[in-house]
Amino acid sequence: MALEEGARSCLLRSRHRLEQDIKPSYLMDHMVSDGVLTVDEEERIRTQPTRKDQAVALLELLLRKDNRAYISFYNAMVKEAYNDLANLLHRDLPRSSTSMPFYSLQAVLSEGGVPQRPVVFVSRPELVNRVREKLYRLQKEPGWVTVFGMAGSGKSVLAAEAARHHGLLEECFPGGIHWLSIGQLDKPDLLVKIQLLCFRLEQSLDSQSLHRTPNTLDEAKERLRFLMLRRYPRALLILDDIWDSTVLKAFDLHCRILLTTRNRSLTNSVSGAIYEVEVESGLDENKGMEILALYTNTKLHGLPEEARSIVRECKGSPLVVSLIGALLKEKPNRWPYYLRQLQQKQFKRIRKSSSYDYDALDQAMAASIEVLPDEHRELYKDLTVLEKDIRVPAKVLSVLWELEPEEVEDILEEFVNKSLLFVDSHNKPYLYYLHDLQLDFLVEQNRTQLESLHKKVVHQYQQHYRDGPPTSGDEDCLYWIRFLTYHMAKANLFQELYSLMFSLDWVSTKAQLMGPAFLINDYVEYGPILDKENCEVRSQFQEFLSLSGHQLEQRPFPDVVQLALSQPHTSEVYRQALLQARDQAGTGKLYFEWLNKSSVESLSRLVIHPHQGSIYSACFSQDGAKIASSGASKTLKVFKSTSGEKLAEIQAHDDEVLCCAFSPDDRLLATCSSDRKVKVWNVERAILLRVFEEEHEEQVNHCQFTNTTRSLLLATCSNDNFLNLWNLNKPSSQNTMFGHFKPVNHCCFSPDDTYVSTSSNDGTVKLFQVASANEWKTISVSDVFAESDEDVLVKCSTWTADGKRIVCAARNAALIRTNRLSTVQYCHACPTSNLLAIALSNYTVELWDLEANKKMADCSGHLSWVQRVQFSADGSQLLSCSDDQTVRLWETKKVHTSSAVCLKRDSDVLFNEDAIVVLALPSGELLAALPGHAKTVLHCRFSQDGRTLITSSEDATLRVWRWQSGECKVLQGHKEQVRRFSLLATDTRLLSWSFDGTVMVMRAHTLTHTHTHTVLSCHVSPDARHFATTSADKTAKLWHCESWQCVHTLSGHQDCVRSCRFSWDNRRLATGDDNGEIRLWSAEDGSLLRICSRDGKDGMDSLHGGWVTDLHFSPDDSLLVSIGGYIKWWDVGKGEALQTFFPTGTALKRIHVSADFSTFVTIDSIGILYILQRVL
Repeated sequence: MALEEGARSCLLRSRHRLEQDIKPSYLMDHMVSDGVLTVDEEERIRTQPTRKDQAVALLELLLRKDNRAYISFYNAMVKEAYNDLANLLHRDLPRSSTSMPFYSLQAVLSEGGVPQRPVVFVSRPELVNRVREKLYRLQKEPGWVTVFGMAGSGKSVLAAEAARHHGLLEECFPGGIHWLSIGQLDKPDLLVKIQLLCFRLEQSLDSQSLHRTPNTLDEAKERLRFLMLRRYPRALLILDDIWDSTVLKAFDLHCRILLTTRNRSLTNSVSGAIYEVEVESGLDENKGMEILALYTNTKLHGLPEEARSIVRECKGSPLVVSLIGALLKEKPNRWPYYLRQLQQKQFKRIRKSSSYDYDALDQAMAASIEVLPDEHRELYKDLTVLEKDIRVPAKVLSVLWELEPEEVEDILEEFVNKSLLFVDSHNKPYLYYLHDLQLDFLVEQNRTQLESLHKKVVHQYQQHYRDGPPTSGDEDCLYWIRFLTYHMAKANLFQELYSLMFSLDWVSTKAQLMGPAFLINDYVEYGPILDKENCEVRSQFQEFLSLSGHQLEQRPFPDVVQLALSQPHTSEVYRQALLQARDQAGTGKLYFEWLNKSSVESLSRLVIHPHQGSIYSACFSQDGAKIASSGASKTLKVFKSTSGEKLAEIQAHDDEVLCCAFSPDDRLLATCSSDRKVKVWNVERAILLRVFEEEHEEQVNHCQFTNTTRSLLLATCSNDNFLNLWNLNKPSSQNTMFGHFKPVNHCCFSPDDTYVSTSSNDGTVKLFQVASANEWKTISVSDVFAESDEDVLVKCSTWTADGKRIVCAARNAALIRTNRLSTVQYCHACPTSNLLAIALSNYTVELWDLEANKKMADCSGHLSWVQRVQFSADGSQLLSCSDDQTVRLWETKKVHTSSAVCLKRDSDVLFNEDAIVVLALPSGELLAALPGHAKTVLHCRFSQDGRTLITSSEDATLRVWRWQSGECKVLQGHKEQVRRFSLLATDTRLLSWSFDGTVMVMRAHTLTHTHTHTVLSCHVSPDARHFATTSADKTAKLWHCESWQCVHTLSGHQDCVRSCRFSWDNRRLATGDDNGEIRLWSAEDGSLLRICSRDGKDGMDSLHGGWVTDLHFSPDDSLLVSIGGYIKWWDVGKGEALQTFFPTGTALKRIHVSADFSTFVTIDSIGILYILQRVL
């Protein structure tokens, strides 16, 4: 029925005064109790930001409702002493009523014993609606609605709130709603409860209907059956806090019943339809905070930080939050005290809420356990050893309890039904876990037995897996591999812990199943224990994992023994690897030792491979404990800085994420993207808090928070030429700063947050005052490069620690001139010293002393352009990220100017019987200068007698020099650059190949067009009868040396074919392409014999980590070695990879192989020499 016109007019006339004076939250409690306002409607009104906005929303809603709502609103104002305002509405009170007067709802509930809302009440509309939906199913036929959950989850309040609904009462339960609190009862107490319920029901009838009080339980049950079926056939009976199925059977009367319980399985023993609603164990953080605010009469934003910590510590348990809220109401200065009690598990000191049956929190939790059978109580005690928030499969407990998995599942089901345990049924197999409060209670109860309980776990594991650790990768296997070290440490089984963690076998097993981060975390966490045994060995294992971690994440999983053979000779990791390699070499397994590794020192402390694709940004948290990274993969990831363990992964944007930044308190992370959006995230919970998407019109290049939280702002800059400052409490930018006329690449606050600097493609750095948003100064960086006509793009700027100087990066300079052949990508000044870190396009990071204007260190190791560098807040660590998809951590004090000789990759090697001679001259005496080529010389080689030097060049010629006299002969014929050549048959013939697609034999001066594109390699068969060519046209060709006829064209490669090699028996040809694929062909008929296995690092990488640039067969043609991004050895017969060696750099060009196929020499892209020898 619509609201009467008189009442509507009265509301409209009085609207202004009502909006000014009423407090809606007080009035809505009464209206919800009257059933004229739903919980959802109440929630929507409460979310309005101010009291006046709430009043406006409530009156708008009233104007759309009926007469009952008007009367309820009037009665609520009378009850809350708004007498003058109530008088304004009194004259126009509607006189009509429905078949069940609305004001009778509260009376009906009160008569039925349904408890009022608690003094402090926070709505849970989703759960309330789920209960009501189940209750509506009892409209046509009797049945049971079970509301179940753990102790203190708010089941009783939820049941009462669900009943507080006028439509439910009118449509489903016109006979009324009757509440009976049960609890833990014996038979006499149960008889008394039913007697009282019968008395209450009979009182509502005529006095003639009163009967003698039933004396036995059977009599009472029959009397109740009669009343419920004959006199109250459409009434609802609410049984609160049922513990025992025998008690429940007394109410199995074919009537309508709602019950609350901790034991879900109770209704298995009764007849009729059964509906269930599970109550989650905790409120969300905002609801928990709201309860504390209501108890302490404090605004939500005025709560101390301890409030949030209390809610998090108890996981939002309504019981705990209410208990602590009630205590704080009396003693509001005890926030830190009660937080400490909760953290220290002092449950006895969190005592008594007037509305709860137990004196303290520990009693409420103990009551649930006491009802278990003795043998199950002991099994439940074993769960004390679990870690918080960890879910375990039944098979783990099957090992622990020495029971069949089926028996274990039955026991766990009982625990779940009694709300003593939770189950994740979305996972197969099911995973079980404890609520934090349950686990804390168990730990407190069994504190003196913790060591023995953990020892039991370790002992049972050792018995069950005596033949070796599980490797299946199933959930139970993963639990043991992850937590075995934890149980050993807690059990004080230190000797067992040493043996396990100082074992390369364990490292291999755990790294393959869990990844390296968990392993590194173990060495950090249990470092103090391990150091008592041998701190050097612990450090060696930890360093091995930190520097090899990115390789241990590859699939297929690399050979850990081979990786460990690259460790220093003094390392325990190397010693164990060498023993295993020698042992397995007897079975034919290939292992290779890096003989000259002592000449190269790795300077990185940790290498992480977080993203697919380039990494554009990486940053430290202020406390140095976390690293965030973002890039081309559109994701944001957060890691531990000690181990690289992933803490969070967020699909952050719709396009590349160009920058990420922590707030000064480390609670927030900002990201900006090519999708033009700026987003702010909660770090701990990995949830989105704010999105700014309207202001910037083009990609947002950089974001940074102020350095302090005093006046927290976020700065962003974009290709739209603007800088924006954001106050996170406002929906749009606080200030927009303009002045640049080209894209702004970077922005940076001064140390005291007074100024913000911007760097732009217009060649300037501008300084703006943060408070006024006015431009203060412009620095023309392009004037420094006045000699050049090219545009000067200023990449970034950074403030020195004292805030007196600003350093900017442009071209090949960052205040300091660097290598003129490389571009400065980024720079960052150390906040605690005079050091400046510079990221360069030549794959390195340089450290400079700003005072001395001197380079202090080179940090080599990245394999592509370094995009970003950042010092930690204390200056002790340096972070760099690169297009090579890695993030590297460096210890500032340990990096230094590299002393290793960086060799050119076009070197030669002589294998003598007792020595390996690498022919490379990084410096030395000039013997002769041979001018002649017009362009770059690409390849040179001496004749066997050493008197003649042959060179090839980009000028399309070859030259033959008598180098001592300077006499020169020019060989022409090619039209484009000549990349390489080979000397044939005692230096009498010269075979060359060119980018013009031709191959030429110089003695006969024969020129043949072999391919439609560039010829990339050429090889002559050992019998000199055939030669092979490969090309950018994706083919290889076989040629007859004498006739120069093409014998076979080999097609099938999907990319440029870059290398080829004949087998020693002349029967096979191996070819390698730019996708890392190697194919083996028959040289006799040109048929494809096999494709070497396509095992790659990841979906973004080629099959070989790069182009296949060189190939060699073993003397017996059973093995093949190939190089590209790394070195691989293959079984020729099966086409399977036998071993892989990962160099520090990449892009290996050529490998030199000894005659017996035991020694291999190559040089990587950063000039590191590798002499590898097979372990025998």
